[in-house]
Amino acid sequence: MLDRLQALADRYEKLSELLCDPDVANDAKRLREYSKEQSDLQEAYEAYTEYRSVLEQLDAAKAMQAEKLDDEMKELVKLEVEELTGRKEELEERLKVLMLPKDPNDDKNVIVEIRGAAGGDEAALFAADLYRMYTRYADTKGWKTEVLEASLNDLGGFKEVIFMVSGKGAYSKLKYESGAHRVQRIPATESGGRIHTSTSTVAVIPEAEEVEVEIKESDIRVDTFCSSGAGGQSVNTTKSAVRVTHLPTGIVATCQDGKSQNSNKEKALQVLRARIYDKFLQEEQAKYDTERKSKVGTGDRSERIRTYNYPQSRVTDHRIGLTLHRLDSVLNGDLEEVVSALTVAVQAELLEKGE
Repeated sequence: MLDRLQALADRYEKLSELLCDPDVANDAKRLREYSKEQSDLQEAYEAYTEYRSVLEQLDAAKAMQAEKLDDEMKELVKLEVEELTGRKEELEERLKVLMLPKDPNDDKNVIVEIRGAAGGDEAALFAADLYRMYTRYADTKGWKTEVLEASLNDLGGFKEVIFMVSGKGAYSKLKYESGAHRVQRIPATESGGRIHTSTSTVAVIPEAEEVEVEIKESDIRVDTFCSSGAGGQSVNTTKSAVRVTHLPTGIVATCQDGKSQNSNKEKALQVLRARIYDKFLQEEQAKYDTERKSKVGTGDRSERIRTYNYPQSRVTDHRIGLTLHRLDSVLNGDLEEVVSALTVAVQAELLEKGE
């Protein structure tokens, strides 16, 4: 690992030189590429730089222990060795995590698709709660959100909502949210006070660049129709809504929330590109055997991953056995503890496998 870290440090320092080169500064593409590469390496570089400094200080402190010292100085040097040894071990563990293979999609924006599943209107209302939870979490991270497509029911819930989350690291934080989310509560329409169980599904898809997924005009069919509101009623008489079908795969994307047909087509293509990219990712993931799949990140979207229990104010993530008794704050966007626990679980699994 030390050889890999030294190579990383050498590359980081070389990038610092390149970024000071006038030729690079005048080349927007190279400047952007080198800046991003250095940014990706920075955390590991800084940790490794501190690690080397700690090793030097530790060697010097141990050398002092071999000298003739008075009792007071011996005690001070002993404490310094203990402190530096502890810091060295902390940095070694951190560097092991930082050197794990990085998901190439981690820094990408994401498209989140939430759909009401089992439970009718109550599932649609819960889908709206999940949408609110994710948008509020995005606010805490300084990310932007934009609705690409939404289908409301008569009670204000979402039969389906598709939205973009834009910001550095959005996929790395949200990628483990894909799956079935279950809610247990008394619906507003329930007169007998009985607790119902409903589910909504979440799919988190990394945004695909045009260079990653090329969509030829000859491979798509574009249909236009009048946009509709809650319950399916028409809300305008112009055919501004757009449905795009990718003929080779049969994947479809629809958008009607934009102000114009062109705007809706552009957004629909954005969703279509991401869904095609996601299809390829899912096919690649399926090539791995069950043992190599992460317990957290299998990507199985039919899997029940989390339960939100209102009577007990409880949120339970079934994949890692995490239970929190603060439902309100989680649904208000306080998701970081859950997200961090899932990330740590995956890192621990990778370290255990030596990947």
